[in-house]
Amino acid sequence: MAQVLVIGDDLTGSNATGALYARRGLRAVTIGALTRWERYADRVDVLVVNTASRHWPPARAYAAVRAAVETAGATPLIVKRVDTTLRGNPGSELDAVLDALAAREPSAPIRTLAVPAFPDAGRTTVGGLHLVDGVPLTRTAVARDPFDPVRHSRVAAVLGTQSRRTTGELALDVVERGPEAVAEALRANRAEVMVCDATENAHLQTVAAAAARLAAEDHIRWVALDSGPFGAALATELGLRSEGGAPVRILAVVGSVTDRTRTQLARTETALGARWVDLDPADPDPDRVVAALRAAARENAAVLGVRVAPAPATTATGTASACDPGTAARILRCLSEVARRAVAELCPGGLYASGGDVAAAVTAALGADGFAIETEVLPLAVAGHLVGGPHDGLPFATKGGLIGGPDAARDCLEHLRAAGTRRTLRATPSAG
Repeated sequence: MAQVLVIGDDLTGSNATGALYARRGLRAVTIGALTRWERYADRVDVLVVNTASRHWPPARAYAAVRAAVETAGATPLIVKRVDTTLRGNPGSELDAVLDALAAREPSAPIRTLAVPAFPDAGRTTVGGLHLVDGVPLTRTAVARDPFDPVRHSRVAAVLGTQSRRTTGELALDVVERGPEAVAEALRANRAEVMVCDATENAHLQTVAAAAARLAAEDHIRWVALDSGPFGAALATELGLRSEGGAPVRILAVVGSVTDRTRTQLARTETALGARWVDLDPADPDPDRVVAALRAAARENAAVLGVRVAPAPATTATGTASACDPGTAARILRCLSEVARRAVAELCPGGLYASGGDVAAAVTAALGADGFAIETEVLPLAVAGHLVGGPHDGLPFATKGGLIGGPDAARDCLEHLRAAGTRRTLRATPSAG
């Protein structure tokens, strides 16, 4: 059965939101007719229902969304997807979700987290005001939208024109203090809908972690009102996993030691729970590294990685080879040997390599003829699969150490997880 029900109000946004869950290893499908629900009920983890109701009168939009919730039945998480600029009927459609859920679970403590921020798209929320590239909504083109002009920049005001629910606001400085502070604030303010500030992906993760804590400790039944990424983060923090099997494991081999790479890898730890084993550049030992990866795999880590610990001799470009070619060669041999043994033993569903020399060495160590390019995850970071050899078809992504922003490695790993999930499902007849 579906773990998450997402209700969107237009097809483009619905599909884009489904993709965010797929990148987290969940099987997602978008449907436009409720009569098709049963066809997919046992085949997906995330059902995205597009009601196409953005430009409808509020009462009609309410009826469509409530019918979607009632038809889909019980799911652990319900997400009301809203436009990134809050156009449409966000208040009426939220009420429809909450009314249907309250009728089904009358004794459940139901609350909503309204987190419309989509930092990667330039949508942020600060002081309760929703911004597009730093500009309040009422000073952007959406204020003059011919179909649905947005009259307010404050999220609570937008909702309040249609919703009957009480609202509260969670300030950015509280979010900055971490999940424990957010959990305390959510306990202190009992408003039915809490509008949460967020300006970066880490803030979404912080609020999601706090919500998961309250779900476990206080048995709160959370509903998410968001534009895509927060709901996906909440699903992960609530522990929702693909019913098609265990999450696809990704192996990462990183040779770059630039500051940018270290920042990117730190983001994967907070966003994906990645486990990294440091390789000592003075004593590169594949046995020790593989043993540590094996231990992390036993603890069910979905992203396992080896990275080179920074050495004093590292240059400004992050390459040890410039000052000691012999050390660099030993590190490269160790990384390729680790990749060969870890792929054979741990059977990852995808492989990530950072650094051109590392990618070439790993490809050779796995006995592949080469790398089939399928897409560019971000500029100068490509993904595809290995061709030839015993691991033909294994999803593979590579990126330079100086390429991309703080979330670049996370984006590559999430892409691989989605690709690995699709590959697994194609090989499983019961998946439909």
